[in-house]
Amino acid sequence: MANSTNGNGKPDEGINLQPQPVKVSVAAQYIKDLSFENPNIEKLMQDPGDQPNLQLMINVGAKNVGPNMYESAIDFDAQATNKHGKIYQLQLVYAGLFRIENIPESALEPFLLVNCPSILFPFVRRLAADLTREGGFPPLLLDPFDFTQLYMARQKEKHAKSGEGESQVKN
Repeated sequence: MANSTNGNGKPDEGINLQPQPVKVSVAAQYIKDLSFENPNIEKLMQDPGDQPNLQLMINVGAKNVGPNMYESAIDFDAQATNKHGKIYQLQLVYAGLFRIENIPESALEPFLLVNCPSILFPFVRRLAADLTREGGFPPLLLDPFDFTQLYMARQKEKHAKSGEGESQVKN
């Protein structure tokens, strides 16, 4: 086995051919924005009305906030309505700061939009259940969410839009 040298007869010590392992740590998690509205409680106490219609919206976002530091956030909105109008609306942005080192550039976006929200989602679930219960309603029990599916749908949408833009430029 031959040793490589740096030109002066001394072995190379600065060359590391092994990729460094990816290092991830959660620096913080926090409620970034929160609103719970319960506008028709008087009507609901007198006449509960029909079964509520529940609409849920989940979105994710990420941004760089410093060297090797990224914020990943889940934007969650739940709105329940019935014949009386809005029963309640819960809007929550729950975020985390992640220190990520040695990740390939191509893997950073999916990591921030899939893995990080998957770490944060159990806390969103707990907050949604607690807040709706404390608002006077049965707790909103969320099913687990597939952030990979959301990411893939976004990618398809992005490619479709870029494909449309390209075809418009070519015509």
